[in-house]
Amino acid sequence: MSGSLKRLSLCIGLLVCSVPSTSVAQSRIGQVQTRIVKIYGAGGIRNLHSYSSGVMIDPRGYVMTAWNHVLDTPELSVVLHDGRRFSAEVVNAEPALDLAVLKLESGDETFSAYKLADARDVPVGTRVLAFSNMFKVAKGDEPVSVVHGVISARSKLATKRGVSDVSIDSELYVVDAITNNAGSEGGLLTTLNGRPVALIGRQLRNGQTNTWVNYAVPLTTLRETVQQIIEGRFTARSTRREESAKKNFRAEELGLVLVPDVVQRTPGYVDSVVAGSIVERAGVQREDLVVFVNDRLVRSCSEVREAIGSLIPGRKVELVVRRDNVLKTFQLNLPRKSRGD
Repeated sequence: MSGSLKRLSLCIGLLVCSVPSTSVAQSRIGQVQTRIVKIYGAGGIRNLHSYSSGVMIDPRGYVMTAWNHVLDTPELSVVLHDGRRFSAEVVNAEPALDLAVLKLESGDETFSAYKLADARDVPVGTRVLAFSNMFKVAKGDEPVSVVHGVISARSKLATKRGVSDVSIDSELYVVDAITNNAGSEGGLLTTLNGRPVALIGRQLRNGQTNTWVNYAVPLTTLRETVQQIIEGRFTARSTRREESAKKNFRAEELGLVLVPDVVQRTPGYVDSVVAGSIVERAGVQREDLVVFVNDRLVRSCSEVREAIGSLIPGRKVELVVRRDNVLKTFQLNLPRKSRGD
């Protein structure tokens, strides 16, 4: 990338930011941008973007990002601020907090990273900066975008993605700027002096007002979970609840027979479909790969079963599968009574 184009891209970011030069030094913005990464993975079909953002949070190459569909691939890659590209894998995730942690395949190399211990809660009215690769502005060594805004509220939200409710088990910061765009998920919210504040979430709409929500999850809420994931002692809340939760449905009751669950993360491929069942009438076929149950990303047979088990009788369900590298969506009408009634 030419020097003039780099300077133009940075100028665009500063103009979007619209922060007076006396408030934030350009060096502060540049320092934050060196710790924001661009993530490339699944997507590119069914209007799903294949890129998102992340934050380097450990010198050993651990990256924090938002749990989203881009991570649903074995060929995940991360591009650093200087254009270097690394393969990466998902270490673990907590969908209830909109959180995933990746690890770069970088050997013994070390990186400039944030210390989540430096994160602090901020009050409503705090002016903030949002750093992310929204709309794939940065592909290689270009700086990511910077948007200026103000924390307008902190509360739990009734949100939805598409037609389905989404539950984020945390209080969130609501920002009065358009921060949550395609590719922005996993970006970083900071104070004007660069102190890390929150992880930018996905594109969601308020379930009550049907308006788009620009939100971020406080780092003070995430840091203990991040540390547990890095240290290998984390169990997702959905897994902890699985045995004790009431199972309204089994996959087989809907006519969905998955392949044998022989390893910890056996992909949720359909082994067969029961004739005359709900899923057969909807159009699901053998060898389909189940990707979403409603808007919950499922990456294994066990996650498919757990998601189906928590469905509410009498509701409509959106099932998204991958068939011949194309995502297909099917609507299921659940029976009003379950086996638990």
